[in-house]
Amino acid sequence: MNNRKGILSVVSGFSGSGKGTIMKQLLEQYPDRYALSISATTRSPRSGEVHGREYFFVPQEEFEAMIRNNALLEYAQYVNHYYGTPRDYVFRQLEMGKDVILEIEIQGALKVKEAYPDTLLLFVTPPDAAELKKRLTGRGTEDEAAIASRLSRAWQEAQGVEEYDYLVVNDSLEECVQEVHGIIQGQHARVRENYLLIETIRAELRDFAKGE
Repeated sequence: MNNRKGILSVVSGFSGSGKGTIMKQLLEQYPDRYALSISATTRSPRSGEVHGREYFFVPQEEFEAMIRNNALLEYAQYVNHYYGTPRDYVFRQLEMGKDVILEIEIQGALKVKEAYPDTLLLFVTPPDAAELKKRLTGRGTEDEAAIASRLSRAWQEAQGVEEYDYLVVNDSLEECVQEVHGIIQGQHARVRENYLLIETIRAELRDFAKGE
């Protein structure tokens, strides 16, 4: 790991777009480069979920204290439960040089972007709506009413895609993983990510110009 600071990215996408699988592949292929932010939530763990792995499971009183203390990058309430991104965890990873990815909804993504304008926003989508419906149906975990609800939610989410920096089409998983990796790593070459190097080169050139 070099001394450059990590890039903060948010990846959103429709339910069924494959964004979770993409994040898993990135972490498996580049474990020294990426860290996936872990959200805090007030809901109870589901079967197989572990505190500190899938989520930080906290009581509602503790979560509300985090809100009051400005300890969250963003938070939202879904189906009577809070979900939010702990600030300290994210910035510790960034200072260590990890590129931190937040997998959150549009509402939270825009809050993070507003607070931290350098945040990179990526939105993942299947190639078309028919493929999205096919993937949701293929899961075999939800009935038709639940699938219809997810498609309706996707239509609402589609209204905010223009707020993102990149649209990533997940047609081939491996190609999509490499595309996301390339986009995030490419951000390290931005001038605003390299002010310290620029100042160092300027100082060295100034010395050369003086004949030192």
